[in-house]
Amino acid sequence: MPTLNRMNQEIREQLLTYDQEFQKLSQLHSEYDTQLRQLKQAAYLNLEDLQQEATLKKLKLRVKDAMEQHVAQRLRQPAPR
Repeated sequence: MPTLNRMNQEIREQLLTYDQEFQKLSQLHSEYDTQLRQLKQAAYLNLEDLQQEATLKKLKLRVKDAMEQHVAQRLRQPAPR
């Protein structure tokens, strides 16, 4: 019997393949992550950079939460027979 983590991973892979909204969320999550990494490479962050960093972290978390909702919704669906 597959573990919950394995089931989550399988559902994520299915959603990435077949669900356009999940694909968009995944792309946004990656873009926010890339922008955060670029910001963190700076030796010094001014106030505007710090505000942008906080905003990006919030946006990234919001997108991750939406992705998790998609996974949870798929977990609640009955398995096809």
